Amino acid sequence: METIKWAVNHMPKTEDANLPVMALSEVEKARTFHESFPQYSVTPLVKLNHMAEKLGLGSLYIKDESYRFGLNAFKVLGGSFAMARYIAQQTGKDVSELPYNILTSEALKKEFGQATFFTATDGNHGRGVAWAANKLGQKAVVLMPKGSTQTRLNNIRKEGATATIEECNYDECVRMAADMAARTEHGIIVQDTAWDGYEEIPAWIMQGYGTMAMEADDQLHEDGCEAPTHVFIQAGVGSLAGAVQGYFANRYPKTPPKVVVVEAESAACLYKGAVAGDGAIRIVDGDMPTIMAGLACGEPNTISWDILKNHVDTFVAAPDWVAAKGMRMLAAPIKGDTPVTSGESGAAPFGTLACIMCMDEYQELREHLGLDETSRVLLFSTEGDTDPAVTNPSYGTAMNVRSGNHFIHYVYQGGF
Repeated sequence: METIKWAVNHMPKTEDANLPVMALSEVEKARTFHESFPQYSVTPLVKLNHMAEKLGLGSLYIKDESYRFGLNAFKVLGGSFAMARYIAQQTGKDVSELPYNILTSEALKKEFGQATFFTATDGNHGRGVAWAANKLGQKAVVLMPKGSTQTRLNNIRKEGATATIEECNYDECVRMAADMAARTEHGIIVQDTAWDGYEEIPAWIMQGYGTMAMEADDQLHEDGCEAPTHVFIQAGVGSLAGAVQGYFANRYPKTPPKVVVVEAESAACLYKGAVAGDGAIRIVDGDMPTIMAGLACGEPNTISWDILKNHVDTFVAAPDWVAAKGMRMLAAPIKGDTPVTSGESGAAPFGTLACIMCMDEYQELREHLGLDETSRVLLFSTEGDTDPAVTNPSYGTAMNVRSGNHFIHYVYQGGF
């Protein structure tokens, strides 16, 4: 069985020029915008008391994003806010002047017109962009990498977007989407990965993700938890991880939580950068076989990478069985705890935490992180069962694992 790999962050620090992207004032703008949607509600923060005791932790919290806007995933937070920021920019307004009722008004439609928002996605981000474009009277075009499932494609098309599955990986789809946007009148790419010359919109997307972190922070305080000591967060290109790390670094500058970033082993570009230790970006290319479709991204967001290498404690590369373990344990927790339906990418951090706490081979990492009965751990289940054909948390149940444009039959036999 493949083992979990980790690298403690020893990379040289930079001027931290990108941390202000996640300033609390910017995140507050995003949250206020999201609150203006009639479909908005705060997603649950599930406290797993019995699981915490079993794992030897003080407290354990899971932010359940399967309830977000009825879309079963958090991604819509980023795409919708980036669209609003773009429309605000084009009309000479501040985003605070464009709540939902104004963005959907006839007056704004006459002033702004209609844009076509292009994006590349494994499913959740594209569905969020498609949903937001539909609600705001805009157009969306979504390119999906090979190996994406028909279920995810259909969910995007149901939101009114033009969507196709391409014969290339995620990062190549991003380049295709950017090229199509550049050749389309009123075309704009909305992508949560950044590169030189394309950083403004990814920063807005990260700020949108900050709504989730701010909600969780408030919910912790409501439960009497002054602050988390540890945060486990998953990463593909690193935008979510950078947003969460950036929020908590700004929120608790004197006593920040230890942040652990978890990637799919086959696409662990951030982990590889941490292993190299020089602070430079590392890229993973080619096919990235994994059940964690939302994490199958091999080129880091340059904004996020700068935040992560300055603040993250440890980078982890997790095999597929870790995510499967996390799904099973969250779906069927210890009696008395609330079940959480978590998708492959959503459950990877929890599976990693459970392994660190319960398996002797990860004692060194457990001790390094200082995880014990005093720890207050926060995790984000970023998706529910967004792809039921893949998500099946039952013990010993077969699942389909994406490998390029094929699916491998995979059986999870892991115990607690």
